[in-house]
Amino acid sequence: MTNQRALVWFKRDLRVHDHAPLVAARAHPEALAVFVIEPEWLSSPDCDASHVDFALACLSELRTALAERGLPLLVRVGSAVAVLAQLHREVAFTHLLSHEETGAAWSYARDRQVALWCLSTGVNWQQFEQTGVTRGLRNRAGWAKRWPARMDAPLHLLDGKFTAALALDQPALPTLSSLGLSPHGKTLQTAGERAARRTLSSFVQVRGYGYRKALSSPLSAEEGCSRLSPHLAFGTISLRTVHQATELAIGNTPAREMAYALRGFAGRLRWHCHFMQKLEDEPDIEFRNFARVCDGLREDAFNNKHFDAWCAGRTGYPMVDACMRSLLATGWLNFRMRAMLVSFASYHLWLHWRQTGLFLARQFLDYEPGIHWSQMQMQSGTTGINTLRMYSPTKQAQDQDPQGQFIRRWVPELAKVPLPYLAEPWKMDLSVQQMAGCLMGADYPLPIVEDKAAMKAAKDRMYGLRKTPNARLEAADVQARHGSRKSGLPASGPRRNPKALRVSDLPSPQGDLFA
Repeated sequence: MTNQRALVWFKRDLRVHDHAPLVAARAHPEALAVFVIEPEWLSSPDCDASHVDFALACLSELRTALAERGLPLLVRVGSAVAVLAQLHREVAFTHLLSHEETGAAWSYARDRQVALWCLSTGVNWQQFEQTGVTRGLRNRAGWAKRWPARMDAPLHLLDGKFTAALALDQPALPTLSSLGLSPHGKTLQTAGERAARRTLSSFVQVRGYGYRKALSSPLSAEEGCSRLSPHLAFGTISLRTVHQATELAIGNTPAREMAYALRGFAGRLRWHCHFMQKLEDEPDIEFRNFARVCDGLREDAFNNKHFDAWCAGRTGYPMVDACMRSLLATGWLNFRMRAMLVSFASYHLWLHWRQTGLFLARQFLDYEPGIHWSQMQMQSGTTGINTLRMYSPTKQAQDQDPQGQFIRRWVPELAKVPLPYLAEPWKMDLSVQQMAGCLMGADYPLPIVEDKAAMKAAKDRMYGLRKTPNARLEAADVQARHGSRKSGLPASGPRRNPKALRVSDLPSPQGDLFA
């Protein structure tokens, strides 16, 4: 009888804690682990060197953590099927163990190819769920009830070490340069599972206190938001772990304000999977409008000059430019400001969400395809069912940066502009411009579009389209396929699970949370 050999295939699940494929591999006499750096990923239009850099740092830590448990981690470069076929020739593994993945089109195509290869070679490929996304879902009825059932389930924890791991050479991890990638220049959050668990701990124990108030402003959100999104995107922590730690903290905190704040965060964890489910159910939304009545709305009107100015943070609208420049430097931005960037691109500049979405995907370290493409369409008005959100960049500056700290930090040309003019510097008289050392049109660009005229044109087109019979009919269809089902989504609160996370499972909140 052939020896039972398991290969654990790491993808966007770069952790040891709560890892079902790792636990399943312990049942096999011999095991090995691999991460594949795929050319299809590196060349995809949504990939950035910062993503690869973060992944490599995660892999360095993961390799050490697995070695301590007796399991070698191979990191190989190549197409997934080619790498798996080569490993199959070397070690003749019988079982391939991995998590399900709801990803971009290239990963979906890759998984189909791997499934065919496994079928042709007789390898048993077992995929495990790791989020609230349900594969093969026929409709959304009952989805909301499945979510807490999955999230409250016991964590998958390794008990002991691997004693019969397969031995193969483990060359050093590749570098950005060896992969043909240029330096990205961003200052990123600290990578790895240890950083993820410290970040979670500090949030549910300390930083989460002002979450609801902090999340809208880019000033307070930097520390007041959980900052777990990159870790969830790369899987250095599981959503189940975050959910259970949050519920435990809600149940244990004596502070009503802290419990209230964490309940708001807990609700967003549910929305996280709600949006990912949309891409799982309809992968085409990465490329085409939810509401096909929106086809042709922006495709033929793309203005490359406007696009380039938006990408560079040179639109002449200080809050838009500050947010974009901050994103380019750090790979992160809070949700409200992300929505404003997309709204400005889609309505003021009338740019199609696909091109702007690809640019943002490369900038966001926490790029999660299911959330990203759903949100790009939602904020662009092409879902057909969501409220049209058209943000005024001037109002957002006044509301979210009332003292101008964020704008002055990221748009230094405006550093000496008097506060009354900071949100609308084009209104300065020439004498004020000279005193501030900022000549409009020279030191800082004039607005590339006129705010009120652009907004009126966008509203006329969007609301006019939504009133058509075809739009109303299609909205009903989109709602049936993708609309939320609120029944079965209980309010967040303490749900005791003796096999779930304990306070002792969490690390101390002390330590470096951000790079």
